[in-house]
Amino acid sequence: MSSASKTMHVPYIDLGIQYRNLKSEIDPLIEKILASGSYILGEHGAALEKEYAAYQGVAHAVGVASGTDAIELALRAAGIGAGDEVIVPSFTFVATAEAVMHVGARPVFVDIEPDTYGIDPAQTETAVTSKTKAIIPVHLYGHPCTMEPILSLAKSKGLQVIEDCAQGTGASIGNKKVGSLGRLGAFSFFPTKNLGACGDAGIIVTDRADDAEKLRWLRNHGSPKKYQHEILGRNSRLDEIQAAILRVKLKHLDRWNQERIRVAGWYDKAFKALPPAVLKKLTLPSTRSGLSHVYHIYALLTAQRDALWEHLKTKTIDAAVHYPEPLHRQPVMRSIVSAGLSLPVSERVAREVLSLPIYPEMTEAMVLYVVEAIHDYYRAGN
Repeated sequence: MSSASKTMHVPYIDLGIQYRNLKSEIDPLIEKILASGSYILGEHGAALEKEYAAYQGVAHAVGVASGTDAIELALRAAGIGAGDEVIVPSFTFVATAEAVMHVGARPVFVDIEPDTYGIDPAQTETAVTSKTKAIIPVHLYGHPCTMEPILSLAKSKGLQVIEDCAQGTGASIGNKKVGSLGRLGAFSFFPTKNLGACGDAGIIVTDRADDAEKLRWLRNHGSPKKYQHEILGRNSRLDEIQAAILRVKLKHLDRWNQERIRVAGWYDKAFKALPPAVLKKLTLPSTRSGLSHVYHIYALLTAQRDALWEHLKTKTIDAAVHYPEPLHRQPVMRSIVSAGLSLPVSERVAREVLSLPIYPEMTEAMVLYVVEAIHDYYRAGN
């Protein structure tokens, strides 16, 4: 590659172009919903649940107000509460552990695998105690976790597996979608996700009819019918506008994921064309055999992360960091984390990870511009 001479703005993600491409499908639906006066838990919410369950290959899906609520209500449906311990990876968004704390349980942090960035099965097994009731594997960045040993451990110890699929919509292990492997799968439809609403939204999937019924009560003030409240619930209802938008987008999800995979392939090819001296300073994302990685995030590692990030800003490239501090080092977790806890893989990844722009509508020219800007940084002697 030669040094780029023309500046190009590369956004981290462009939700506007996605909307413009779907405007003719989305706008009439929103107008119809607004005119109907039915805005909460209506026909679109019910249809989305049916369609998403079919997409996931499960019996039931229950729409909720956010991905965070999806994890919390899944925990409640599984009977997790005060005094229980739930094993979670430290390298994830705070919502994973936050939900555990909101049900009164204690998150127990373990390290991640260096290639998948998913929960380490060996450390998970070591962390099990008599108080352990559940494991939350997080399919981070769109790469499925190593699930077989997690499921085997859970079965042998009588533990529940609740999958955090916030970044894994459409990813699969063999012919099984993530979210369909454990007792419950929690999904986020935050706007930047592979399947994103135009606001907050989430969904929980399960094959258990009793879980689905309990989730429907929990999201609606513990109520099986109006003004009858059987259990302590909350307001986590999915609104009709978000459900309708998600129904439109769900039809495009597999194509968008394939386009993300194509963009990741462009990155891989361009990086591998760099001089070996440059390439050895980078750790590129990888995909294990038999798994489908949907590249919610294209994350590389470099010891020069912060300086490279600043360099990319000067080239009008919007990179990001997911995440700069593992959860076991977050101030809110100090009271529950053992003093001196060291999770070296999580700590290293947090120091070195850099998320490059990736979205279905990216062009190869954008990818080449990003990679050439990275090459420029190292070519300058960094």
